[in-house]
Amino acid sequence: MATAGNRPQRSARQRAAIRLLAAGAGIVAGLGALSVVWPLQDHSAKEDGPPSAEALAEQPSQALNVLLIGSDADRQGAISNGAAPAGPANSDALLLVHVDPNGPVQVMNLPIEGAVRLPGDATPVPLGSLYRRGGAALVASASAELLGLADGAPERYVVIPRTALRELVDGMGRLELAPDRAMAYTDQSQKLTIALQGGLQQLNGTQVEQYLRFRDPINGEERRRDRQEQAIATLLRQMGQAAQLKRLPSLIAELRPQVDTNLSPQEVLSLMAVALQPGQSVQFQSLSLRPALNAKASMRELEEQRLQPRWP
Repeated sequence: MATAGNRPQRSARQRAAIRLLAAGAGIVAGLGALSVVWPLQDHSAKEDGPPSAEALAEQPSQALNVLLIGSDADRQGAISNGAAPAGPANSDALLLVHVDPNGPVQVMNLPIEGAVRLPGDATPVPLGSLYRRGGAALVASASAELLGLADGAPERYVVIPRTALRELVDGMGRLELAPDRAMAYTDQSQKLTIALQGGLQQLNGTQVEQYLRFRDPINGEERRRDRQEQAIATLLRQMGQAAQLKRLPSLIAELRPQVDTNLSPQEVLSLMAVALQPGQSVQFQSLSLRPALNAKASMRELEEQRLQPRWP
């Protein structure tokens, strides 16, 4: 993997192969292991009393890492992504979320344009292209390698296509966001039209998708990551409102067919009980990687680079 920093020297092929096996095992882990993290009792949101995050579900007994993959396909399982360039689904967004019942929620934003090298490949490829090549297991493996995660981490994953994003926002009503300027873009090949005004406003699901897909001429991907973080922070803040908490269990059940995940609805509620508890904070971090299309380092340099672990 193409990274930076100092870690113990080991063959890149050996390290990557080990991570691939570990990630695959972690993603298909059996239900027996889940009882260690989540109690068997069902603590869904209660009908009586004012809604609260604590009433959603029992919190997990230990910290977990959840890989969020924003797919550029419109629907889960779509043959074509309906994006540019056309083809199988890629990752439009990659985020590792660390949920700790005894600490803040931490979100690591991974650059989809960052260069990584897989065993057997002669040249680096964009991190965002790994989902097309190997699904969630390969993305999890690369993420674990880059961040120095323990074997089997990230423990959970969620693949969110564009339809699920729109339905999530519409299910909540709207999302209050403030584009920093007017955003206008049209691409007939993608059937994509972006037309947003600047300033604080209430955006529906389609408009939020436009907000997140817009790419600025300069530092386009970096600015998109900034907007992703703004949208996540706003989403969690609005979900914590009493009316949204009451609606959340049914909304998660409705969205279930639209996403690919190894989280059950009850487990999602358990994680949300942590993320939405009063006084909870969200800390965002970004990982810097050399863009794959502009990587000028030799393959020897790419082999020798290492990333110092910076994830909990």
